[in-house]
Amino acid sequence: MNVLFVLTSHDTLGDSGEKTGFWIEEFAAPYYTLADAGVNITLASPAGGQPPIDPKSELEDFQTQATRRFDKDSELQQKLASTSKLAELSADNFDAIFYPGGHGPMWDLTNNTASIKLIETFYQQGKPVSAVCHAPSVLLNTKNAQGEALFKGKKVTGFSNTEEAAVGLTEIVPFLLEDELESRGGQYSKGPDWSPYIVQDGLLITGQNPASSAAVAEALLAQLK
Repeated sequence: MNVLFVLTSHDTLGDSGEKTGFWIEEFAAPYYTLADAGVNITLASPAGGQPPIDPKSELEDFQTQATRRFDKDSELQQKLASTSKLAELSADNFDAIFYPGGHGPMWDLTNNTASIKLIETFYQQGKPVSAVCHAPSVLLNTKNAQGEALFKGKKVTGFSNTEEAAVGLTEIVPFLLEDELESRGGQYSKGPDWSPYIVQDGLLITGQNPASSAAVAEALLAQLK
């Protein structure tokens, strides 16, 4: 089984002067969940090479078993430093696609034409599309065969408005993910802030926040078996 992980190449948090990128837990937990089950994982990003890590995700408060394993895993760190360029990859070579969050994807993956085309192709080919936390933003501009939002009428989740408010970034982010998923026809739902919550609707698997990362990967694994 081959799964494509797509990471952000964007490292600037709006006009805040702060850095962003991908959230380590949302990459590491799904990576190990799948890799330990024998899944072959390819890493990609819009720019290729080393994707930026959100510095906040390296703080002690956010460390988990998976992030500590990542910190000691020089092989995976090397793999991460040389991600493939997204535009050079084809859905034909993979069984599923997964997007880790962090705030970065809101800026560079939401409108990325290569990413949009990949997601639409995976979906048309009957292959799972999965994303966690801020990464469901990658779905916003995808369309189904009828030209409507790919997730219209489907159950979705993602980082909630109350969680965005809690991290103080409501005015910094380019949009509020919960609002956008709802306004484009998604059946958005959420669990309590910071608790694991995922929804699956056919091929679409989304998770609300960092705590949902491993659960998204487990649902993806079950779908692939």
